[in-house]
Amino acid sequence: MTEMLEVRWHGRGGLGAVTSAELLARAAANQGGYSQSFPSFGPERRGAPVVAFLRISDEFIRTRTGIRTPDAVVVIDPRLLRVVDVTAGLKPEGKLIINSVKTPEQLKSDFAYKWPVASVDATRIARETIGLPITNTAMIGAFLKIYGVVELDSLKEELEERFGARSAANFTALERAYNEVVIKE
Repeated sequence: MTEMLEVRWHGRGGLGAVTSAELLARAAANQGGYSQSFPSFGPERRGAPVVAFLRISDEFIRTRTGIRTPDAVVVIDPRLLRVVDVTAGLKPEGKLIINSVKTPEQLKSDFAYKWPVASVDATRIARETIGLPITNTAMIGAFLKIYGVVELDSLKEELEERFGARSAANFTALERAYNEVVIKE
């Protein structure tokens, strides 16, 4: 990677958008890269729409602003697609990665997306592996399949530190989503 990758994560309070960006930033830094992650908070509460930002680069990152023109948008909660314009500012060559039971073709048709769309049923994967519909680690796996900015195994340590005894189940969710995500250009 020679250019900076800027990613905007859309989720709901308490469902892991902020944690996802943080885990990926830490993994990138541990692999020798530069990274930033930070949330955009207003009067959020559990369940309210939340935005988190992630930057990963091979070079020092000087900018500290929110991401207005992301290279990628990750949508953790598909209900947000009807509430928030998740594509606002998405670069023409950007990609959408969405937690959905719908195929990428269906999502492109339903929302008239002109960008490549990747979809994975992260909610099902999370319920089957973690036992809860918290999809953040599954969406990390889907993101890494599309943008291989860090090695999957580099997240094991981060997951262990963050989730303790639940880290193995979270890593399984991450791996399954990595293997099950489908993209339509």
